Amino acid sequence: MTNTVENKPKFAVIGAGHGGLAMAGHLAIMGFQVNLYNRSEERLWGVLSTGGVRIESDFGLEGFGKLNLATTDIGEAIDDVDIIMVVVPANAHRYIAEISAPYLKDGQIVILNPGRTFGALEFRQVLNILNVKADVIIAETQTFIYASRAVNPGQAHIFRIKNSIPIASIRAHLIPEVLKKLRIAYPQFVPGDNIFKTSLENIGAVFHPTLCVLNAGWIEDDAEFQFYVEGATPSVTKVLEKVDEERVKVAESLGIRAITAREWLYLAYNAVGKDLYSAMRDNPGYRGIKAPNRLNMRYITEDVPMSLVPISSVGKKFGVETPTIDAIIHLASILLQTDYWKEGRTVERLNIQNMTLKELRLLAIGEK
Repeated sequence: MTNTVENKPKFAVIGAGHGGLAMAGHLAIMGFQVNLYNRSEERLWGVLSTGGVRIESDFGLEGFGKLNLATTDIGEAIDDVDIIMVVVPANAHRYIAEISAPYLKDGQIVILNPGRTFGALEFRQVLNILNVKADVIIAETQTFIYASRAVNPGQAHIFRIKNSIPIASIRAHLIPEVLKKLRIAYPQFVPGDNIFKTSLENIGAVFHPTLCVLNAGWIEDDAEFQFYVEGATPSVTKVLEKVDEERVKVAESLGIRAITAREWLYLAYNAVGKDLYSAMRDNPGYRGIKAPNRLNMRYITEDVPMSLVPISSVGKKFGVETPTIDAIIHLASILLQTDYWKEGRTVERLNIQNMTLKELRLLAIGEK
């Protein structure tokens, strides 16, 4: 598979939700060949009827992105593409790995957008279990590049494209190869050191579950409010800062210096402030993003088991206390009557419970 400007990489976008539609449409507008996959045809009918995705934005980007293919057949979607962009909730990563395994080919790059916490590791484990022989690169992003919403079938609104998105792969020495191909479309991606760093710099783990849990009454009342602005009051933001502090300490236990949420806001959005509250208020990309209208959605169902649980579980393995994170997991489990400890990516479920720190770091750097 070649990699020149004249021969642009071919993309498959897996998932036709808010993020997948935005990514597929924007890539097509930029002139890339794009296949779009979704498990159910219902989310594809708007795309199938028009042949593509209409994009609108808050910053002048608009147009119609004509797709090469929209399908519910995963084998058809990823056939003869260079980069497979997985844009589904993290609790579907295992499923996508299972259904794509028979069709993966040497040289393809699978990118989880984002991996949440340890997504690339879980994806690679599934391929190993299924004895996949294809030499593919599994990578994950620290966060999703777009702030976006699907506004109609086959139409997405992009609020903001983030400035700097770290990405890392299993076999960290292959990160430059991933970037060489990906940056033809997305110059915003930068090296993320290794998959443990991108996993533990998962800022969605800080913002999403806590804002939902602490605004549960407002959300259940079906009040319309700006999630990251009006939902992040000074008091709520104090809890966000504690969640963030515990995440950073867990990263330190792995020998990783994870950026704080406030530093991330500056890198991703150029937002500044003396504390997290003021930095969130300074971020124009958050304005206009409405809160969810229910609690049973991915900010809890995905981000608690696939983000907070693995952070807490690794913390326990290395003796780092995470009382605020544990409290949010506990409250979310009560709110949705679900045992997220049982569902989540614990060190036991990831089969890394008996690994030493040295073994874990070697896994991120050199495991094939």
